[in-house]
Amino acid sequence: MRRPQRIGILTGGGDVPGLNSVIKSVTYRATELGAEALGIRRGWEGLTHVQPGPELDAEYLRILDRGSTRTIDRTGGTILHTSRTNPAKMPRKALPPWLDPSRADTLQIGDDRFDLTPVVMEHIEQLGIDVLVTIGGDDTLSFSRILAANGVPLVAIPKTMDNDAPGTEYCIGFSSAITRAKELIDRQRTTLGSHERIGVFRIFGRDAGFSALFAAYVTSARCVIPEVRYDVGRLADVIAEDHRSTPSHYAIVVTAEGAIWEGAEIPEYGPADAFGHRHKANVGEVLAAELSARTGIESLAIELTYDLRSGQPDALDQIVASTFANVAMDLVADGVFGQMVGIRDGKYAHVDLASTGVAARRVDVEAMYNVERFRPRYDGRLGSPMLLVGLD
Repeated sequence: MRRPQRIGILTGGGDVPGLNSVIKSVTYRATELGAEALGIRRGWEGLTHVQPGPELDAEYLRILDRGSTRTIDRTGGTILHTSRTNPAKMPRKALPPWLDPSRADTLQIGDDRFDLTPVVMEHIEQLGIDVLVTIGGDDTLSFSRILAANGVPLVAIPKTMDNDAPGTEYCIGFSSAITRAKELIDRQRTTLGSHERIGVFRIFGRDAGFSALFAAYVTSARCVIPEVRYDVGRLADVIAEDHRSTPSHYAIVVTAEGAIWEGAEIPEYGPADAFGHRHKANVGEVLAAELSARTGIESLAIELTYDLRSGQPDALDQIVASTFANVAMDLVADGVFGQMVGIRDGKYAHVDLASTGVAARRVDVEAMYNVERFRPRYDGRLGSPMLLVGLD
């Protein structure tokens, strides 16, 4: 392949700290390769809704250079903005307003779903994008796989505070989330102790419990995770004992949003998003009420969700984000595409993007979680990766 002249970059799904570090590093490396960096705004929506033409569509496109990205790594979020658009299964109400109805008919794949993959492919060609760098979690990666399978030169970078993307031991956003969780939980100890309450901290983690487990790991808290249907009566007994034995008479449990006890069902509500996910009722509030009823101790539900993805990246996320970006651009320079960068065996690496189209990684319960005591396992760590989440 000839040396790329224009490298497109986009961020999709939920924001996490560290995305701007990736954008900056990709831009800097693009200039070293003599290429132009084209920022695509609002994730995949930028490639479905853009209208290519002689003038740059400022609604969805932004030329990036060293001057415009020099300081962006000092802040969180993403300067390119993001969305949860799924071009392969777009509802009618989300179609580009300029799309001709007759063209839409040819793209319809269900009663209210349209596959705009051909539109995205056309736009990539019309915009002169030689290589696409995509940054996102499983949903963003899933459409990245579709484009790569259709021959688009593409390199993907994993990010999710849940740290559950297949093929890598680490995803951008995870360390910042745990750092933030530790700060917030430790801060709440004073008010929980003052009122002698049980604190139930809800954290993200629909399918995997890494965030809840590691938040508990660094705060010595109890935790419940989606991988285990737990005995809520047993949890209540353990929490009540913690409350009695703590000098300030308080106790803490961290619950992943997808953690459910035996016999319980946490209802979902609202319409599904573009990737089929619906909101779950607040499991923190439900669990706090259950613990109050079983222990007779006032329990307070505390949200640790969006706070964990806000603000600046911590040092580890900034290091990993910048390095992931540079590994990705090394692949671009070498003409190696259809890959996702990551960490394997504690080392920076890359894997075939197609191989990541499997179920999200989950906590190895036997190795990492004490089911009886509702806490992380701290023993048997010799030989484990630093972040304890090695791949099979």
